[in-house]
Amino acid sequence: KKRKKRMNEKKEFPENTREDSLNEETKSLISSLPSHKDFLGKQLYNYQGCWYYPNTLQGVLNFQKGFKPQETDIILASFPKSGTTWLKALTIALFERFNNTSSSNHPLQSDNPHGLVPFLEMSLYHKTSTPDLTKFSSSPRLFSTHMPFHTLQAPFKDDSSRCKIVYVCRNVKDVLVSQWYFSGVGYFEPFWDIVLSYWRGSLEDPQHVLFMRYEEMKSEPSAQVKRLAEFLGCPFTEEEHGSLDKILELCSLRSLSREVGDSNNHLTPQMETKIDMIIEEKYKGSGFKY
Repeated sequence: KKRKKRMNEKKEFPENTREDSLNEETKSLISSLPSHKDFLGKQLYNYQGCWYYPNTLQGVLNFQKGFKPQETDIILASFPKSGTTWLKALTIALFERFNNTSSSNHPLQSDNPHGLVPFLEMSLYHKTSTPDLTKFSSSPRLFSTHMPFHTLQAPFKDDSSRCKIVYVCRNVKDVLVSQWYFSGVGYFEPFWDIVLSYWRGSLEDPQHVLFMRYEEMKSEPSAQVKRLAEFLGCPFTEEEHGSLDKILELCSLRSLSREVGDSNNHLTPQMETKIDMIIEEKYKGSGFKY
């Protein structure tokens, strides 16, 4: 089962592990970058402190070169298996409620959240630095990413283009179980540094960066959805009776509570102790805690 689960991880974006989309500039760059092989023998390259498969790295470089941010843009960020789909669905539902869309015609009923909120580096900018963004003519434009905060910030050169960024963080133990493996070098790792990049970004610029915790959706879903809505500039009004409950139900947030703390069913006490020691070391002095 574990092997099958691991293989499925790589099937999600199979093209990103290859090198067929690399231009000559990127080929020259990766020859100078630190490299490592993952557990399947696939080559990874370290760029700006994060490990990428070749074609994903090309997407990152294309994004940094060609993305033209708008002030109204919203970028949903996360580490893989940390609540990405939930955050996308929730954000779509928050804005869609203004369109008086019936439940049968709701975008989430006909399309996957990943199709509605595409990844910048693994979808839109995967093969070109000038993708066709005409279908994102409405405001706000919604995008997603697994890139670290400092890499994502490259196109944001002035205050007028600083859009809003929402990062969802999940307890590393549950992330490990969700991925079914743990290695020192993996896709979009190191986990610790990426989490801290967004944590520090939220402390330095809380008006543009919101840091959310996956686990808090279990204990206080309504409060967290309201917090997200306020940050995105679409708060609930007193007249919107029942809208919050409908969104919670539509996005199946209650079902996520069964996934919180699942690591207790898979990790031994010794494994948990070791991970706790790593967490303490990596986050020491940052003020961040799970």
